[in-house]
This record gives sequence, structure tokens and C-alpha cells, in this order.
Amino acid sequence: MPRLPVPHAELDWELSDEGGAPVVQLHGLTSSRYRDRLLDLDLGLGLSGTRLLRYDARGHGRSTGRQVPEDYRWEALADDLLRLLDHVFPGEAVHGVGPSMGCGTLLHAITRAPERFSALTLVVPPTAWETRAAKSQDYLEAADLVDREGFEAFVAVGAAVVPPPATVGAPRTVPDVPKELLPTLFRGAALTDLPPRDAVARIAVPTTVLAWTDDPSHPQSTAEALVRLVRGSRLVLASTPDDVARWPGLLHEQVQTLHGAPAAGGE
Repeated sequence: MPRLPVPHAELDWELSDEGGAPVVQLHGLTSSRYRDRLLDLDLGLGLSGTRLLRYDARGHGRSTGRQVPEDYRWEALADDLLRLLDHVFPGEAVHGVGPSMGCGTLLHAITRAPERFSALTLVVPPTAWETRAAKSQDYLEAADLVDREGFEAFVAVGAAVVPPPATVGAPRTVPDVPKELLPTLFRGAALTDLPPRDAVARIAVPTTVLAWTDDPSHPQSTAEALVRLVRGSRLVLASTPDDVARWPGLLHEQVQTLHGAPAAGGE
């Protein structure tokens, strides 16, 4: 796979080039493009007639990173994203897709460089603003747990958490990150938040927000706030695995409508 050097890291990326509109797909914290596929969050799987860019964020999957928490703030990840877009899609406006941390990265990137994006598909937006402080404390405690008791202890704690109804039956996976980096990633996540509301309200591209219910780490309140802020955006809620299974089709429909790409399967 090609790699792009960025400050203090290298990004591992791949491009599925079928011509057509440029699309970039991100992933969530402690995940990777490979792990998101296992979790049924690879919305671009089978997306036809586009140039689909997938990559692993620094410190995740096959990308490298260092043990500096500030490197993993969403603002820093947005810097990486914009560098990668300049490398792969220079001068083009791109359709951005991403869950959780990927959603945060996209929002920081578009509020800084709005001309680089043609549309957004924001997936399971994370805690933000009023709900962020409590989640940041959770991340700090998770980092301390890994330091104190090890990677396996953290995985065991996570396995005991009741999953959101929309993810029932999804395979159990473990963080796709180097074990020694996991505490750093959590401490970086604890330092970050979505852009201010007034910056989000200036987003002026077609936006779909895909969220699920009953997940304190990805609360419905964030998704609803984003839809209130971004003019013309729409919210789609999932409460069952069947609902989530429809998300790739919704992305395909959005891309086809906005960019004229063929739907999945050539329909």
C-alpha cells in the first residue's frame, strides 16, 4: 500500500479508482479501515463509479505515530487529512465520510478548508460540547487502566459493556492499534472536541448524519445538534442492525444524487 509522510508519522492509504467523484472514507478511534469493515462501518464497500480513498489515521492500523497525545487531537488529524487530499486529489472538492473520530476529523477539516469538500456523510457523531468533558475523563481513566493493567485488561472491560441495539450481533474486535500507543490515543482523544458551534453552522455542503440510539459514546444529542446547525442537513437514526445495514445504500444514494455516480451494483 502507498504511504504518505506527514509530520511525525506515515499514513497508509489505498485508492479504489473507478473514475467519477472523489470520496474519502475515515474511521473511528482505535479502529482502522480493516476493523471498520469487520464492524459493518465500511460504508464505501461496493461504492461504484467513484475514486474512493481509504486510509488509516496516524497511530492506527498500518499507519505510524508517536507517543505524543497532542498528535491525536482532531485538529491534528484534520491536518493529516488535508495533506492526504492535496496529495491524492489536488484541487478537487471531495465527499467526506467518517464515523466518530472520523466525523470529528472531517468537521475540523471542512471548517478550516471548506473548498476541499463537496458533501459530508457524518456517521455516529461522538460526544461533543456539553457531553465531551465526561467522555474525556473516561478516556483518561482508560489510558490509566492500560498503563496499570495492560492491553488485555482494557479489552476485557470493553467486552463487558452492553452494545448499542443497532450493533447487536456485530463481531467482537480489539483495537487495531499498537498496544504501546493505546494510552496515548486515549489521552489525545481526551484533549479534543468538535469545532465551535458557530463554525459548524457555516458548513454549506449537503450533509447527511447517520446515528444510532442508546450509545453514550455517540449520543443522539450530538447528531441532533449537528442537524440543527448545518442548514439543509438530514438525520437518519438506526435502532437495529437492519437499519445499519441500509447505511451503505444511503451513502450510495447520496453520492449518486450529488455527483452522478452509478449506484452499487450498477443499478
